[in-house]
Amino acid sequence: MSIFTTRPEIIGTFGVAASTHWLAAQTAMGVLERGGNAFDAAVAGGFVLQVVEPHLNGPGGEVPILLWNESERQAQAICGQGVAPAGASTAAFQRLGLEQVPGIGLLPATVPGAFGAWLTMLRDHGTWSLAAVLEPALRYAREGFVLIPRAIQAILAVEDLFRRRWPTSAHVWLPDNQCPVPGQLFRLPALAATYEKIIAQAQDQGGGKRTGEIEAALAGWYRGFVARAIDDFCRTGKIPDSSGQAHSGFLRYDDMAHWQAAVEKPLQLDFGRHTLMKCGFWSQGPVFLQQAGMLRHAGLAHCAPDTAGFVHGIAEAAKLALADRLAWYGCAPDASHEAQMALLADDYLQQRWGLVQRQASDILRPGSPLGRKPQLPDLDVARRTLLTADTRFGVGEPTFAPLVASAQWPGREVFVGDTCHIDVIDRHGNMVAATPSGGWLSSSPAIPALGFALNTRLQMTWLDKSLPNTLTPGVMPCTTLSPSMAFKDGEPYMVFGTPGGDQQDQWSCAFFLRHAVHGMNLQEAIDAPAWHVDHFPASFWPRATRLNELTLESRFAPDQIDALRQQGHQVHVGPPWSESRMSACSRWRDAQGRLLLRAAANPRGMQGYAVGR
Repeated sequence: MSIFTTRPEIIGTFGVAASTHWLAAQTAMGVLERGGNAFDAAVAGGFVLQVVEPHLNGPGGEVPILLWNESERQAQAICGQGVAPAGASTAAFQRLGLEQVPGIGLLPATVPGAFGAWLTMLRDHGTWSLAAVLEPALRYAREGFVLIPRAIQAILAVEDLFRRRWPTSAHVWLPDNQCPVPGQLFRLPALAATYEKIIAQAQDQGGGKRTGEIEAALAGWYRGFVARAIDDFCRTGKIPDSSGQAHSGFLRYDDMAHWQAAVEKPLQLDFGRHTLMKCGFWSQGPVFLQQAGMLRHAGLAHCAPDTAGFVHGIAEAAKLALADRLAWYGCAPDASHEAQMALLADDYLQQRWGLVQRQASDILRPGSPLGRKPQLPDLDVARRTLLTADTRFGVGEPTFAPLVASAQWPGREVFVGDTCHIDVIDRHGNMVAATPSGGWLSSSPAIPALGFALNTRLQMTWLDKSLPNTLTPGVMPCTTLSPSMAFKDGEPYMVFGTPGGDQQDQWSCAFFLRHAVHGMNLQEAIDAPAWHVDHFPASFWPRATRLNELTLESRFAPDQIDALRQQGHQVHVGPPWSESRMSACSRWRDAQGRLLLRAAANPRGMQGYAVGR
């Protein structure tokens, strides 16, 4: 295929960063320029993302992180996904007359894990102080930044909700009782005050030591004024949500106080010269590993990346892996670690690949690892939920209301996102990939004392009993968030990822295969025509099930689209640049042992950015 890219692949030796927003990528690069390492840079960029992409993540959200520490020669996964509150049981929701956790409001909140995960990485691997890494985000919040068009449309879409039902959000997002205006500076003074207070307390209580200040900040967030403000708001507020009723929240001070980010070894799977690493079965990361394990047997080298054969093979592997996600992923008491690990065994993956035929599958087919029978949730619950639900303010991830037509954007396609991502590699070879999300401005009301909203991640659990992802107090839901890391020939090589909910590990897998199998550089592999399948109950409220739907960018050749239809795929053709938001950074040593760094970012939506030198 002829390869044209929207921008160059960045190549340097000092450092590289790539992200879904240019300010985060440039912030990270600025930290590297001033002597910080990749961990300092990623934390600073991550906090900036919470400010400049508030419709896609926030301080009340979560973040999974994959990292490589070159000096320690160690890979780690940091779990920044908080747990369900002690009061959030299936029985508690049933007493409210609910068959599902709502998609918006206070009921779906877990412990907000992003702050704990970022600071855990900063404490254990960084070199900068808390005040230094927070300074860029604090400056943007206090002095102002320009909201991207999609953020403004997100606010417009829920303007009526804010004015009539969520007045605390109206105070934050409709300053002077007006919607934000494109191209003008927007400020978040309440959030700035929260960070200023965290820094002041940390410096006062940290004993003059960097790690002491970080520990004091964690205490202030999870056992101090932040936790108390969250407790008070969830306990006393009566917030209308997507159930059509008003409810207070379950999240309490004790839930916050007893949580901390976990540090784990990543799961891994070999693919040719590469070793792929992902977060555990509390994420959908193993979906990537399962796809790659099946596709080792697919002969994809014989199918060009823009052909029906390439798309069909990956799509069918994704269907099988996502069916296994439904049946086997999660951390509830009935989840089997042995069965989960068996999902990654080569004999199991070979058997699963043997199910793939020339014709597209139109049924949901979870497997039976170790001969165990899969148990599925009640997939008809979405239909029953929608009979009484309030869908005016959206469904899906994040739970956005429909975009509002506006004269400000006549005929302009505005990119719809859902999450963020950042990758960083420094001159020493340290690597970070992180996918922050949650705390969306449109999904939960702003807490007035703090200036940010809570996450709604509990909507990803089921209220059916005895499932691996059954809602369980003190247990985290299985999240879609899924950063990626790869080794090559036994050496650390690449960090990458994308927003996209259920599409994250579909887009990441296809990107990796274009790069690893077909030799595309990072930017070529990102820019190439992309797609996704819908063949599962959605991870987000109201959990509607769609089967055998394949959505392609219109840049695929008409004969290849026709071939996929002939193979039985229900094909939808979207706009030419509408699928995926990948970013990636890689490192490799030349023949003289010098470290060469590369980076690339997504052109779709006109906000992703890669930088380096």
